[in-house]
Amino acid sequence: CAIKLKAGDDMKFDQKSVTVSAGCKSISIELQHTGKLPVAAMGHNVVVTATADADAVARDGLKAGAAGGYLPAGDARVLAATKMVGGGESATATLPGGKLKAGGAYSFICSFPGHSALMRGTVVVTP
Repeated sequence: CAIKLKAGDDMKFDQKSVTVSAGCKSISIELQHTGKLPVAAMGHNVVVTATADADAVARDGLKAGAAGGYLPAGDARVLAATKMVGGGESATATLPGGKLKAGGAYSFICSFPGHSALMRGTVVVTP
């Protein structure tokens, strides 16, 4: 019941797809930034959202700016998100298992400006 991702200064997550069970009561999302650049230059986060909402969440995150962690405050489309981290840092978030349904279409992205085009993957939810 954990999603563990690494990302570095090359603007890529180490995985394109992660699998979790819909039976998990709670899902831990862990991000490790393996790069060296600071958060202002190459910050990363992990945002879990329905695949259909991923591009809009990233676009709306630009409006929230750095002070908002590049995520709109209180956005119901964001199922879970870690804070923005820089090189050498890590972050963890928790997602209630009931938010993900088996067979649903979910994605994870980085909402730092310009990153979501390359930094995205699929969350596969099994029964």
